[in-house]
Amino acid sequence: MAVKAVLFDLGNVVVDWQPRRLYQQRIADPEQLDFFLSNVCTLAWHTAHDRGVAMAENARPLIEKHPEFEADILAWNTDWLEMFHGYVEGMEALLDDLAEADIPLYALSNIPSEKWMETADAFPRLHAFEDVIVSGDEKIVKPDPRIYGISLKRMNALAHNVLFIDDRLDNIKAADALGFETHHFEGTDGLRRTLIAHGVLTP
Repeated sequence: MAVKAVLFDLGNVVVDWQPRRLYQQRIADPEQLDFFLSNVCTLAWHTAHDRGVAMAENARPLIEKHPEFEADILAWNTDWLEMFHGYVEGMEALLDDLAEADIPLYALSNIPSEKWMETADAFPRLHAFEDVIVSGDEKIVKPDPRIYGISLKRMNALAHNVLFIDDRLDNIKAADALGFETHHFEGTDGLRRTLIAHGVLTP
């Protein structure tokens, strides 16, 4: 099927996001750092933010349970941008090439609503997408099929005409089941080859 639009995940596809990057600055002991990320501020806990739960509200019961980590828990919000390390290697050049190819570019991201604009302002290329579907706004996260449906409506597109790119296999499998063309992102070189194979870019 002809690809008529490209739908990007953002975290670890377009921008490099790792919570450990922030907490390595705050927690010197490696065992305590691992404990914190595995048992306190976990990615499962963060998913509530992606579903639209306010970060302050989500922090409150965690602070009650782990008062010794109060400042670190609050830092997930206050020092959010310290989790990032620029754009994923090679992505700026690839986005430039896609802009020249004049194909519509969209994004679908699991990201807190209250952090979206802060993140986009820090990484201006995120403002270049024609539309960004923010999970925190929709109160639904990938891989829930409903957020893919919302994306298609916003794009005014059919699934088989959209190439969806994500670094998580569960999100890719959900898109596959709905009829999207998909690419499991493991680096820009592989993505470029996929875009060439679909006729989006030239060799």
